[in-house]
Amino acid sequence: MRKIIVLSMITLDGVMQAPGGPKEDTSGGFKYGGWVAPYSDEVYGKVVQKELKPANYLLGRKTFEIWADYWPEHGDSWPGINEGTKYVFSKSMKKSDPKVTGWKNSVVIKNLADIKKLKNSKGSDIQVWGSGELVQLLLKNDLVDELRLKIHPLTLGKGKKLFDNGTIPAAFTLIESIVTPSGVIIANYKRAGKVKTGTVGA
Repeated sequence: MRKIIVLSMITLDGVMQAPGGPKEDTSGGFKYGGWVAPYSDEVYGKVVQKELKPANYLLGRKTFEIWADYWPEHGDSWPGINEGTKYVFSKSMKKSDPKVTGWKNSVVIKNLADIKKLKNSKGSDIQVWGSGELVQLLLKNDLVDELRLKIHPLTLGKGKKLFDNGTIPAAFTLIESIVTPSGVIIANYKRAGKVKTGTVGA
């Protein structure tokens, strides 16, 4: 069985929309694209470089389309991104779509059953970047093995959120954490069974 690992840059109020640049995702009138940029520093950069090792990827359609327009020509800054298998989750996209055929090692999967089949197959772990709606689907169906979050010290009030439409109750264990000089909390969690309750101080 393969792990599904969600990597996300979020604000204190959980917004994950368009961290990379002003034009990345302006849907819903979002005006704060590129909010990650002021928090870049050497520690942050080293963590990101570690995460950019070759992998397989599961992406929502919108994230896939953004990536397919960029990474084929900029692979030098992300070794392995073009060689890794990209699974795009989309009910509307076809195998013959130019973005799929134009970006090597891209595969269309259509439904939740396909994701479960992929997870239960043999191979390397699968990374999920961006893809807010897809992440929410994975969380609702208990398919996320690890959360790797970069929590930035700002609030935006509006924008697409990582935990937006509810998830199943689930416990996670912190397995690694660091605070960067610019105040970003980088925290990695792994799935840890059911939620436990009790009385404080009892």
